[in-house]
Amino acid sequence: MFRHQKELQYEVKVDRPDPMLAKNVQEVLGGQFGEMTVMMQYLFQGFNCRGEEKYKDLLMDIATEEVGHVEMVCAMISQLLDGASPEDQAKAAEDPNVAAIMGGVNPQQLIVSGLGALPTNSNGVPWNGSYMVSSGNLLADMRSNLHAETQGRLQVSRLYHMTKDEGVRSTFRKMLARDRYHQYQWMAAIAELEEKNGVVVPASFPPEAELESQSEAYKLFNFSEGEQSKEGPWARGTAQDGTGDFEYVSNPKPKGKAPKMEIPAVELHHDLTNKASDK
Repeated sequence: MFRHQKELQYEVKVDRPDPMLAKNVQEVLGGQFGEMTVMMQYLFQGFNCRGEEKYKDLLMDIATEEVGHVEMVCAMISQLLDGASPEDQAKAAEDPNVAAIMGGVNPQQLIVSGLGALPTNSNGVPWNGSYMVSSGNLLADMRSNLHAETQGRLQVSRLYHMTKDEGVRSTFRKMLARDRYHQYQWMAAIAELEEKNGVVVPASFPPEAELESQSEAYKLFNFSEGEQSKEGPWARGTAQDGTGDFEYVSNPKPKGKAPKMEIPAVELHHDLTNKASDK
């Protein structure tokens, strides 16, 4: 059961309207790594979570917080759009220099949403469910969550420096602080799950099940110009799960044969010569 409370988690009060910034802020609302993505990702992971209750509870705690963050960002966008009008945009277009700037205004916020937030990114591309991950494997999902929070915090950090509006910045600082904590939380969950099940996903398919292919798991193939990659810890030493040692292969050779495809039936109209059928 969900229950909406009218008050926001943190105060959102911008200093002045800024329609162009409103368009940019759409990215951290409806973009690939925006608040809508983490909200839906954590919700579905929580809805589908089986097993230890603490993981489901954690997911639902943070998912519900993210619903509130979506509302906060929508409130910010609406305030940034206060007073904007099609007439203002048309008037600005009379000056070519101003028009170049006003070109950054999102016309859909004037035409479609009536000065409100939209479920889109900063280019107007609608949010879609393919942005989110809910696999049913806790470790895989927690790693996706860490990735999402990492990218999301990076984007908010960049937006922070695109404005001098202290009201906007104050809200961003709250979001940045929460995104930092969310990274801590997913790292802690990941560490616990790795301690329980190992570092490779899925743990239910162990290295020994790879049979003759197991040795292929430890080689770094030099498939690009230069050999600088061999200097990293991924090219030497023991694998994180202790099952083998890394090896750098400076001149990898193919182990398979070139594929030979059969010519399809002529009814497929492929325009290829079928020597057998020509006889």
